[in-house]
Amino acid sequence: MFVGRQKEMALLEAEIKRNSSAVLIYGKRKIGKTTLIHKVCRNLPEKPFIYYECIKDTEEKNVAEILKIIRRLGLLSERVALPSNTFLDLFAYLNTLDRHIIVALDEYPYLKEFTSSKTIDSIFQNIIDNHLSNINLIISGSHIGMMKDLLEEKNALFGRFHLSISLKELSYLEASEFYPSLSNYDKVAFYSVFGGSPYVNEKISPNQSLKENIVRLLLDKDSPVYHYASSLLISDASNPIYANRLLSMIGNGRKSYSELEESLDKNKTGLLSKQLKPLLDLELIKKDAPINKMGDAKKTKYEINDNLLRFYYAYVAPNEYLFMYKDPSLIYTDEIELSITTFISYRFEDICRDFLWRFVNSSKMPGIQNIGRYYYDDPVHKKNGEFDVAVLHKDGSVIIIEAKYLNHKVNQTMIHKEISQIKQIKELRIDKVGFISIHGFEDGVEGLDYRFTGEDIYAWKK
Repeated sequence: MFVGRQKEMALLEAEIKRNSSAVLIYGKRKIGKTTLIHKVCRNLPEKPFIYYECIKDTEEKNVAEILKIIRRLGLLSERVALPSNTFLDLFAYLNTLDRHIIVALDEYPYLKEFTSSKTIDSIFQNIIDNHLSNINLIISGSHIGMMKDLLEEKNALFGRFHLSISLKELSYLEASEFYPSLSNYDKVAFYSVFGGSPYVNEKISPNQSLKENIVRLLLDKDSPVYHYASSLLISDASNPIYANRLLSMIGNGRKSYSELEESLDKNKTGLLSKQLKPLLDLELIKKDAPINKMGDAKKTKYEINDNLLRFYYAYVAPNEYLFMYKDPSLIYTDEIELSITTFISYRFEDICRDFLWRFVNSSKMPGIQNIGRYYYDDPVHKKNGEFDVAVLHKDGSVIIIEAKYLNHKVNQTMIHKEISQIKQIKELRIDKVGFISIHGFEDGVEGLDYRFTGEDIYAWKK
């Protein structure tokens, strides 16, 4: 099932319709890069499509494998041999053909395992500059840090790509197309647990409950989704053991650098910073700061940047020792069931922020600078804290949005209580207050500047 990616499809199709071009596509594993490439390139049957997934071997071995594909396509006779098994000779030959060709090299970073990174990048600089007059070259890869490096000024390939696509997870809206018959309440739950990987969402059974899907896909070590969460996502990390320690420490929460350092680098050797960098490069974790404290290192927190991975480290990894002797359904009941609604409610805040950006970009809320967490000091009550969903105006005023993932409608008493607590913080320049309630509101509620329901947040695709 192919879902979303309409913008990326249009961009890629426009590039490969040109006589020649070089395209870079990157994103973490199982995010849909290969599917996107095949979906678009096979729509142009007039251009032979050479797709090759690179292997961790020498340049000569990789070229030899590509030549097998080229011969099968009838683009090179069995009787003809290249001067040598190099990419330069390969593309020099393809460049002599009297037809236009698409060449997609997937997992490009694997080429650097047996050959110097700078050498491989320089070779493809030469190819793009001199041997692409009839070729659309697509370079793709899952090691996000290495792929981003190709776009840096220091790299030989800097400025060579006509198009660069950073493929992200599907949004909550796009992911919901895998389970369209579910209620909005359940759509939030499924996205909060399984995230936006097309690979993972294809494994979901919408006819089963959330519990049944979790038991089948994440509490079974033979499940491909379990394997994806437990090892495949971190397989590109320079040290998977350190990566696993860090992700376990962060879990379902946000951790400051000092909190992580206290547990993982008490002697302050600087090792923690080196361990964080590859996970940031791979976009498995991210830095998150309140929108009014963006430059404040003390307020910046690290959190897992993937719903499935967050669920895995919150619930699955800590309970793996139970897998040997306890039924998966009982593990769910005893270790997950009591707190999973709280887990989902935190992820619902992410969905609400995503929705608000869509609302802002529809020009219904002009003059907005940022959306996210908002830090406040309350000197009257001698405390400080954060609002998880806030909209910051360019003039410094704030719209506070309360996100409510409840199994019932919001009533007037709840609204009055929340607004009273907000207005007690005198230091805040509160412009307006709103609620996003997944189950909506009781009749007759008032006092809100904005109110949205589950129907609103899932209506944008219609």
